[in-house]
Amino acid sequence: MQLSVAVRAIALMAIAAAPAARCVAAKLMDLQHTRIQEPRPANLPSDAQLEKGGAVIGKIDIDIRNIFDESDPRENVWLFRIADRLHIRTRRSTIKAQLLFASGDRYDARKLAETERNLRALPYVYDARVVPVRYRDGKVEVKVVTKDVWTLSPGISFSRAGGTNNSSVSIADSNILGRGKTLQFEHGRNVDRSSNTVEWADPNVFGSRWMDAVAYANSSDGKRRELKIARPFYALDAPWSVTIAAKQYDRSVARYSLGNIADQLIDDEASYEVSGGISSGLQNGWTRRWLAGMRYDRNLFAPAPSMPVLAGPLPADRTLAYPFVGFDILQDDYKKTADLNQIGRTEDLYFGAEVGAEVGISNAAFGAGGEAIMLAAHARKGFQLPDQQELFLTSTFASRVEHGRARNLIASGNADYYWRWRTDWVLYAAFAGTVTDALDADAQLTIGGDNGLRGYPLRYESGTSRALFTVEQRVFTDWYPFRLARVGGAVFADVGRTWGRGVVGSSDPGLLQDLGFGLRLGNTRTGLGNVVHVDLAFPVNAPPGISRVQLLVQTQQSF
Repeated sequence: MQLSVAVRAIALMAIAAAPAARCVAAKLMDLQHTRIQEPRPANLPSDAQLEKGGAVIGKIDIDIRNIFDESDPRENVWLFRIADRLHIRTRRSTIKAQLLFASGDRYDARKLAETERNLRALPYVYDARVVPVRYRDGKVEVKVVTKDVWTLSPGISFSRAGGTNNSSVSIADSNILGRGKTLQFEHGRNVDRSSNTVEWADPNVFGSRWMDAVAYANSSDGKRRELKIARPFYALDAPWSVTIAAKQYDRSVARYSLGNIADQLIDDEASYEVSGGISSGLQNGWTRRWLAGMRYDRNLFAPAPSMPVLAGPLPADRTLAYPFVGFDILQDDYKKTADLNQIGRTEDLYFGAEVGAEVGISNAAFGAGGEAIMLAAHARKGFQLPDQQELFLTSTFASRVEHGRARNLIASGNADYYWRWRTDWVLYAAFAGTVTDALDADAQLTIGGDNGLRGYPLRYESGTSRALFTVEQRVFTDWYPFRLARVGGAVFADVGRTWGRGVVGSSDPGLLQDLGFGLRLGNTRTGLGNVVHVDLAFPVNAPPGISRVQLLVQTQQSF
């Protein structure tokens, strides 16, 4: 009852503000949204005129700005000046390697916009702006402006969700010597294991479009080794891709019942992939990609020595080896905004349609343990609705067919709705649903404090299908304490449950509900995640044994 009243109150408040919303322009449109203020000169011909006139790109000016703006008196203080001096600014060659255009190319405004989006996605870039600034004698001068964040991060981190603490001590840099490379050493502890990890990633090997990544972890329950070399589809016009990947991972896997570990398994996992794709590039607003490759996935199971008696069945060993083919079709349709999922950052929303699918044949001839048809598909679409409203739909499907029967079938769908009914208030609502069939015995479908039901322990309920509904009133403020973090807040309600009997446990607590509120800190100066969450969540009509207050402290990529 308490939850339904809260949901109604939030909805009525938003409905009452509808007339005002229709009178409120977007809080910040393209230029005002961009935290880097680099306006396009008013006397410059339009993009359509430049393209129709056959203009080519001339000089490219790359302007890389430091963490703090010392021309602003509020940021020209001794501590910020020291940070700027100690920080190694991103090199021009690092930014140049990300550009989708070069001097002498025909002017194409779409490629400038896509370059800007790609730059903003980099962990060492806070914001980016790519804009034509001068046109003379058939040549367009383009200015590329980026703003750095602090990427060297020695320190201690702590987070809490679902009544469980995670902590780590690490030193990491996602922009070594300004070259865009990542190196991390970490000692971490979470509910599953303690680990010592070293990771390396280079998104542009020798300034090329090739990338590599290596990871090694020595954990309390085993070791993890990963290697990846790839040339991805780095742009909508990219003509081909290649991926070579290998992973070996032996670890314990816990299965849960009512938030408690019911049993543990040892999973010795190995997976390898060689794949590639081709594309004719962007044509009439659409990109079509054709994919093919070979995968090998092996999982060997045993009871954990610490828990030899299992609460559920021991999973059967699996070896899948299969060639596959697939496709991915996506539409070029993006929009810039701000103060939706981030605080004080430019956001790139995808409103296009995307659909993709894969099919593979696992057979003993390739080293598989049996025959299976491997299936996977995904789709997404964004909608711009009247009165500052947006809706985003996504869905995924994966399964394998053995002896004419679907195994480990998992189908999920998500809907995310936003309504900016006041300039600095956004009503957010989301629904997520998952159905499964014949799940592998090592896989659990759970719901709890670690995946959206904030008032409950992590992995609390388990079953064969799941639903979660969230409504959240987000508030964005102009408060910018110490010029380090932007401040926001949220009031929220969550409702969710699972259905069906999972692989372990037999309880069915039914519908779970919570109410809560929290503080949001938008990270504007470092590359360590974008939004810090500090939430208090209160379960409603909770079963016995559930704490009446849950404290969650997390760093996440969104609000």
